[in-house]
Amino acid sequence: MQPILIDFPSAFETERLQIRMPLPGDGDAVHKALEASHEELKRWMPFAQRRQSLEETESNVREAHAKFLTREDLRLHIFEKGSGKFIGSSGLHRMNWEIPKFEIGYWLDSRYSRKGYMSEAVEGITTFAFEELKARRVEIRCDAANKASRKIPERLGFELEGILRHDDLSVAGDELRDTCIYAKVR
Repeated sequence: MQPILIDFPSAFETERLQIRMPLPGDGDAVHKALEASHEELKRWMPFAQRRQSLEETESNVREAHAKFLTREDLRLHIFEKGSGKFIGSSGLHRMNWEIPKFEIGYWLDSRYSRKGYMSEAVEGITTFAFEELKARRVEIRCDAANKASRKIPERLGFELEGILRHDDLSVAGDELRDTCIYAKVR
């Protein structure tokens, strides 16, 4: 079956979070979170190397919405249930629908860090991948030096399958970086 024909929910909830596909109009909230978190994000995220305009952010959200519908990439926006505030972004990327397998990526508005939100979101997304998408493998890849990012898969019982040495360049492009590969399989 072609991925575009695969039906699954575009939103789900965890105890404290609503997690859903990006929608047109989300750009304002995403932009505010990116602005508030720019210094923290630019160390690890290629997209955060320069500040985006509100228009660029909204355009990116709309592209993500379209890719979700065509099943090319499944970005997910994370909202705090009680307040409805946007707190971060995650999703299922670099998918192979034939296996099926997915890679989870994530970033959090730094104003909401250290509250367990991203661990809760990643746990929910992992469950979604296995139950709704019938995943056989879910991966998390991160820079070996990003200790905060590494704590999430470790806390959630992902297995460290290996560290690829000198696998990538830092986002600044000035040094070689190691990449950790964590996975859960079914």
